[in-house]
This record gives sequence, structure tokens and C-alpha cells, in this order.
Amino acid sequence: MLPTIRQLHYLKLLAEHGSFGRAAEAAHVTQPTLSAGIQELERTLGGPVVDRARSGVILTAMGEVALAKAHTILNEAEELVEAAKNAGQPLTGRFRLGVIPTIAPFLLPRALPLLRAQFPKLRLFLREDLTQRLIAALKAGQLDAALIALPYDMTGLAWDHVSDDELLAAAPAGHPIVRGPTVAAAEIDGDELILLEDGHCLRDHVLNSCGVSPSRTLAKEESFAATSLPTLVQMVGSGLGLTFLPAMAIDAGLIGNTPVTIRPLAEGHPSREIVVAWRAGSSRSTEGRLLAATLRNA
Repeated sequence: MLPTIRQLHYLKLLAEHGSFGRAAEAAHVTQPTLSAGIQELERTLGGPVVDRARSGVILTAMGEVALAKAHTILNEAEELVEAAKNAGQPLTGRFRLGVIPTIAPFLLPRALPLLRAQFPKLRLFLREDLTQRLIAALKAGQLDAALIALPYDMTGLAWDHVSDDELLAAAPAGHPIVRGPTVAAAEIDGDELILLEDGHCLRDHVLNSCGVSPSRTLAKEESFAATSLPTLVQMVGSGLGLTFLPAMAIDAGLIGNTPVTIRPLAEGHPSREIVVAWRAGSSRSTEGRLLAATLRNA
């Protein structure tokens, strides 16, 4: 015998609400019905999934393992229902899209009106977060796709190209390094370089693509690191150092009236690749590719 979707749903609600009574209320069933479903699940798995105490319920080790699998199975079941309802009608109904913060405020204002016009039945749910958390949510079935930047470890994922986003040097207005039309990587003093804090993939893209050694920036980052691109721009404009910014953000008006000068690197055109990613083998792959194609026109 296998666990049922209903039993796994009961376990999920029990973990979320911490008591049989509240979980039963959330499931719109009686408490004895929910309790019987959990007991049947325990018989199927061959051991207890919860410890019952006066203070509520606590998941056992077996319960924790079952819950992790339950999340994936329930998300896949929801995806199956959505795919069946929308068969032949891609990008209709619910679609959960993750977006990294160095893309969201610069691409979405152009892309969302286009998506609404082309897919009026689409119900888009957006989640902005760092790449590592979006990919974890994607693999767990909590997202249908994610708009991220490469290079990044894409094991278990498929993706489609949206655009190449050049990384441009940014310096305080009047800084000697921007006196010419381009900036040579050898001229960049690592002690002057300010980056986003660790965890932002743009930080790694700069270090990997722009010829800057991480060790050259370490001492500086102990004192100066930004949590967002607008903060990074303000730090550069205040004369605290140099940085690299994506062309997408600059084109969207990130610099504004701040005293910051932008220059391309003399050595090639370092860039990050913007892609739409989804789980390999997912039934949403067609929609992922259609979303990428739409964003290419935004």
C-alpha cells in the first residue's frame, strides 16, 4: 500500500499548525478524520510520524523525512492539475516565477505589461530571492520557473536564453580610471572595488568575468559591502570605491542623477547570461521556453 495524497496533505498541515485540531480545521475535516488519516499513514510507513504531547505535536525523524517527500509530491500533484487544466493553453492559470533582485526591478517593469497583454489568463506569482534559494525552491517544486543569471551550477535544471547582460565599470565622477572611453582591468585596484555582499550571484560574476581576484577585494569587503544595486551606486557616488554594474540596470535608470561614470572594459565585453530555468523533465518546460521567448522581446 502507498500513502495517499490526502494523507500527505494532512501531514503537511499538521506540521504547519502544530495540533490536530487546527490542522483538521485547515483541511476542512473533523479531527477524528484527520487523526485516522495520520494513523493510516503511520501504518503504511511502519512507524510514527508524530509525537503527541500536551503542547502539540512534534514530527519524529520518520515524520521529517516523510514531510520533505510530501512537499515534493504535493507540489508535483498541483503541477499535474494545472497542466491538465491548461493543456493546449500555455501560460494560463497559476505560474510561480522566481526572480533574482539584480534582475527583478529592471526587467519586470517592461516584461509584465507584455505578459499581461499576450497571456491575459496567466496568474503570475512572483518571488524575489537570491539564486541559491530560488534554485532550491525550484527543485522542491515550490516554483515553476526562475529568472536567474549564469554562470551557476544548473545540475538537474533546464533553461532557455533571454539575453546577455554586459557588466560595466562604474566609478565616482572625475575618478582617474574613467578619464578614457574604456577601463583596463589591470588599472582596477582591488582595494577600491566594492561588491554586493556574499550570496549575490552578481558578485561571483564580477569576480569571474572581469579579471578581478577575490583576494584583492577581501579586505575591502570586510568594511564595505552592499545589499542591493541602488545602495552600491550610492556608495560609489559617495567616493567609497569602484564597482561593476549590469547594463540592464543602467539602461533602466539605476544611475539616475548620482555622480557616477560608466565605462566598458577594454578587454572584451564581460557579461552574465539571463535565462529562464525550470526543473529538467518538468511539464512546465514548454511554458518556460515560451516565457523566455516573451522576455527576449521585453
